[in-house]
Amino acid sequence: MNNSDTNAQFDLALDICRNVFTAKLKDYGASWRIMRPAAVTDQIFIKAKRIRSLETKGVSKVGEGILPEFIAIVNYGIIGIIQLRHGYSDTKDMTAGEAAAIYDSIAREARELMIAKNHDYDEAWRGMRVLSYTDLILMKLERTKEIEDHNGHTEVSEGIDANYFDMINYAVFGIIKLSDDICQIQ
Repeated sequence: MNNSDTNAQFDLALDICRNVFTAKLKDYGASWRIMRPAAVTDQIFIKAKRIRSLETKGVSKVGEGILPEFIAIVNYGIIGIIQLRHGYSDTKDMTAGEAAAIYDSIAREARELMIAKNHDYDEAWRGMRVLSYTDLILMKLERTKEIEDHNGHTEVSEGIDANYFDMINYAVFGIIKLSDDICQIQ
């Protein structure tokens, strides 16, 4: 595979995530606007812990697999960045169109970051196991919680937004690896 294959697969995975995001906007509106960033982090934590549990146990008792959880991590990661940049609200203060436009902008940023890192790391993600993406997301969550507990202050480390972007990109890689249709792009 070359970088153009990765870019196409990344775009398809993001399209899947965006379709879920916009469908939920139709159902609920931007109700997530009330969530403070720490609550978004905890929501991603729940999703990542469920993935790890399913990877370990090999069985789901609620009938949903790992793929929907990676999709949720992408979407909550983007929501987290929205909340960091726009603050949280006591009401749904964005229309579905506004939320989708901001989503698209952040998704493009995540894609550009992936392209830059993929260049430097030379497609290393392809040789990784999906369970490694899960563990890396969980590590990024622990880091994010520490930074949140220190009111966003770091001495030398990247901030909360950088951790959200990394979680988004690891989750997209998980989606690519788990999706037969995406993996068959040549």
